[in-house]
Amino acid sequence: MASDHLVSDHAAPVAHVMDALSTRTLNHFAEEARQNGESLKDAFERYEIDYAWHVLGSDRLREATLSCLTQRHHHTVTDAQKNSLAGILQAAAAAQASDLLMSFDNDVPEKLADFLSVAWAPRGTH
Repeated sequence: MASDHLVSDHAAPVAHVMDALSTRTLNHFAEEARQNGESLKDAFERYEIDYAWHVLGSDRLREATLSCLTQRHHHTVTDAQKNSLAGILQAAAAAQASDLLMSFDNDVPEKLADFLSVAWAPRGTH
């Protein structure tokens, strides 16, 4: 039962993350690189591209989201919220097809922090 509660707690934020994603297949990304006259290697380095599941599950994205919560929203994040955020990002990562790519340079941390700052606000303040 506890896992059912965890899934329902994560459903809305995971949906929010999924709506914020900008992913591409390798073939689509390669075509964009070709149109820009650059090698695939150069494009990958310039955009810091990796598999979407890897980007979403990374410490880097989690830390960027925590930073947005604390700096942009002045939200003090509890240990339980840190664990919840990790679960949200892991669930979003698990939902990605294995061949989808995305950039580390994206607005997922900001959009997720905006959502969570409201969801985690003390009752009566929103």
